[in-house]
Amino acid sequence: MTEVGWDADPEVARWQGLPALSENLRADVCVVGLGGSGLAAIGEVLRRGLSVVGVDAGRVAAGAAGRNGGFLLAGPAIGIHQAGARWDSEAALELYRQTVIEITDLAGLLGPEVVRQVGSLRIAGLPGDPVDEAEEADRQVELADCERQYDFMRQHGIKVERYDGELGTGLFLPEDAAMNPARRALGLAARYAGDARLFENSPVTAISEGRVQTPGGAVSAGLVVVAVDGRLEVLLPELAGRVRTARLQMLATEPVRPGRLPCPIYGRWGYDYAQQDAAGRVFAGGGRDQFTEQEWTAQAVPTEGVQAWIERVAARFAGDPVVVSHRWAASVGYTEDGRPVVTEARPGVVACGGYNGTGNVVGPIAARAAVALGLDGTAPAACFSS
Repeated sequence: MTEVGWDADPEVARWQGLPALSENLRADVCVVGLGGSGLAAIGEVLRRGLSVVGVDAGRVAAGAAGRNGGFLLAGPAIGIHQAGARWDSEAALELYRQTVIEITDLAGLLGPEVVRQVGSLRIAGLPGDPVDEAEEADRQVELADCERQYDFMRQHGIKVERYDGELGTGLFLPEDAAMNPARRALGLAARYAGDARLFENSPVTAISEGRVQTPGGAVSAGLVVVAVDGRLEVLLPELAGRVRTARLQMLATEPVRPGRLPCPIYGRWGYDYAQQDAAGRVFAGGGRDQFTEQEWTAQAVPTEGVQAWIERVAARFAGDPVVVSHRWAASVGYTEDGRPVVTEARPGVVACGGYNGTGNVVGPIAARAAVALGLDGTAPAACFSS
């Protein structure tokens, strides 16, 4: 029951794996982390014609990159209208534009079998009738916020539609997409493995200027890119206070009514979310706000209380009782203002992370910004914390 539901996909199960680092190597760039952002950094280094070595503590995408909800959402982690007010409207809008391009490019690269361009739904509350007066009151407040988001997006020419249907009331975002996150990462790793030297099961024990140490060997490089979201402040303690690791939990169910969820859907301010695959299985997550202090942890182990909450959430999304087949957890990084971190952590060492639970699209953009910072000295855009 603690296996990751995404890994049951036959394409993921067929992954042959990569070797562990067992010698000392030299490259122009060393990338730490083989998730979505790390693989994007590797792709960018290869595009520049440079040599690159990538290492990961476990399997490709064994961390949050392969354990998240599989949502490909345009824009920042917080609502685009909230980011516009908290940061700067142009910074928020520029990130939105970049993420739309990223989704389209990823769909073209991996194809419709991996990336389904079906949009997403934001609803107020959860599907079904409110269970009590407090839920009804919160739903009304969220409905008003959906209207503010709608107005902001329309004002700035971003595609959005009002939604009122079987699943609830809220917004349809047509430029979003869905995927199996493990298939996405493994597909990219397979593409890059012929040109980059990639190593699994090679945990980093030390990072210094020009050198990454693992139990089996070291990598010497002119630039080190640390593209790790959860536990980033453990690898680079100087980022403690800027990035904080939290646990996100999910589950998968046995098939329910196929087509119940036509696209990824998130509700209750984005705290709870789900999508459904073609066979009818529901992949649901959330509940972190119900157990806030408990979930500020680097322990990626499911807990009874959060899982019980998600099981009820899954039933609300499914519209029927559910039978759980898999339960899992992942570590992700959060920042105070919702902006991901792209920064030079040490001389010759740049880092990106702190995606606030939505790194599938923002992560690759941040990773390329980190490569540009390290190789060119290009300052990150205002949507990133440098």
